[in-house]
Amino acid sequence: MSKPGPVEARLRELGIELPASQRPLANYVPSVRVGKLLFVSGVGPMRDGKPIMTGVVGKDVSIEQAQECAKWCAVNLLCLARDAVGLERVVRVVKLTGFVNSAPGFGDQPKVINGASDFLVQVLGDRGKHARAAVGAHGLPMGIPVEIEAVFEVDEGPGGIH
Repeated sequence: MSKPGPVEARLRELGIELPASQRPLANYVPSVRVGKLLFVSGVGPMRDGKPIMTGVVGKDVSIEQAQECAKWCAVNLLCLARDAVGLERVVRVVKLTGFVNSAPGFGDQPKVINGASDFLVQVLGDRGKHARAAVGAHGLPMGIPVEIEAVFEVDEGPGGIH
């Protein structure tokens, strides 16, 4: 058995075991690599194919609960990066785009997406710092409160569709 790399070791320190990756819910692929960039499709806070929570942030879901959902979106993004290229080949997180299933008048989408941003920095250090957008949405698939997509920079090596 091979020794885990620094990213896997850090996840273990945090008590995070990466689950199996989410499968696409429609006609798209989980990730596409173009040169040094890995574009990862939007993921929700899912476990075993089911949402860990549903609801509208600012109505049914608190900011703290939504931040936890955003963290689990980031975990699922790392799962897809692992499947595509391996976690140790991630040079940095370039950009996150977060969508928050928001109640009318809710304006704290950036606070919600901090759940993902903070987690990625906790796991990857400075390589986890990224550009970001946090957008309110009227609804998300399966009623999930948060969905996040990512762009990662990866080192040279095989690429393509994953």
